[in-house]
Parts: sequence; C-alpha cells; structure tokens
Amino acid sequence: MKKIVPKHPLAIRWFHWINFPVLALMIWSGLLIYWANDVYRIGFGSTTLVKFFPDSVYKTLSLDKRLAEGMSYHFFFMWFFFLNGLAYVLYTLFSGEWRVLLPNRHSIKEAWQVFLHDIHLRKKAPEVKGKFNGAQQIAYTSIIIMGLGSLLTGLAIYKPVQLGWLCALFGGYKASRVIHFVLTIGYVLFFLVHIYQVIRAGWNNFRAMVTGFEVHTVKEEEIK
Repeated sequence: MKKIVPKHPLAIRWFHWINFPVLALMIWSGLLIYWANDVYRIGFGSTTLVKFFPDSVYKTLSLDKRLAEGMSYHFFFMWFFFLNGLAYVLYTLFSGEWRVLLPNRHSIKEAWQVFLHDIHLRKKAPEVKGKFNGAQQIAYTSIIIMGLGSLLTGLAIYKPVQLGWLCALFGGYKASRVIHFVLTIGYVLFFLVHIYQVIRAGWNNFRAMVTGFEVHTVKEEEIK
C-alpha cells in the first residue's frame, strides 16, 4: 500500500531551487573575472601538471576578455546568494530544521558507512532514522560554512584596503583569493557528487525536493 510522507517544507524547497541557478551564475561570472589573472596550477617547480585553465577553455566557452562584465554580474548576484543563504539559515534556526541538519555523534560513522555502500564495499545501506543520513548532514552543514567563507573572502578580495582586518584574518589578499578559489572548486565537486546521489537515490527522492513529499510502500499491518 502506498503512503504519502511529508519530507521537505516549502521554504526549504524554494531556498534550494533559488540557490542552484544563483550559485551557477556566481561560478560563471567568477570565471570571467579569474581569466584576467589565472595563476593557479597543480605542479612542482616549473613543471605544471594541471593549469586552471588553459587558454583553449576560455576561448571555447567565450570566457576571455569579459572582465568588466564578469565583475558586474558577480557583484550583482552576490546579493541574491547572500540573502538566500541568510534566509535559509534563519529559517532552519527558527523552524527547528537545524535539529535534523546538524551532524551528531553518529554522523561520522554513518557517513563512512554511506561511502562504503556507494563504492560497493558494503552491501546494505546504513539505516537512517531521521530525515538525513550522516553523510548528508556533514555535507549540507559544510555547504553553509563554505557559503559564509565565500562571502567573507569575496569581500576581502573586493575591498582589501577598506576591509583590511578581514583580509588579514584570512592571511592577506593572496591567501583570501586562494581560499575563494578552492571553495569554488568545492562547490563544483559537491554538485557533481550531489547529482550522482540524486540519480542513485531515484525519482522518489527527487520528487521530495519538488513536491515536498515521498511515496512509501507500507504493509497493511503497519498502518493498523
């Protein structure tokens, strides 16, 4: 027998779907800015293994020679990113959603079990009593912290003189820019893992973020 089970409140769904395109636009406009001084690479000495990013990437995606445009978009959508994030945090605090979102003493163990299950070294998925498993709690809480980090390092880069104390807090202008860039890479990795997990979880899980409910199959004796 099918049973409709509420999962995600309307506000959470709105915050989620607003944040997705806004964050995508922030990353896109950030790449337009990064083109002007793309100094980061992975390598040793004078040897470069991976460069962020080759000129061919900029030309193929039309990301070159658009610095002013990128700055305009970045600073404009920054306010949507900030306000949506602030509204989300305030809602979780006042609604009590933080109770199911924050990691607890079981989260690390659950996250490890989820990881082993995802790479097929554990046959049975860990039993989850609440709305989120340990891996989700750690990931979603980390995203909130990352969002705050992006906002603060972004301000430090934007106003390194006026906000000199903030810039110094992150180790200076260069360090602030590195942290800002690493956080952006973190968002991309989170997105890829998140999409994989959504596909793996199936339609019922995706529907919950669209409609707010899941459909569970229950036995008749459980209903009685």
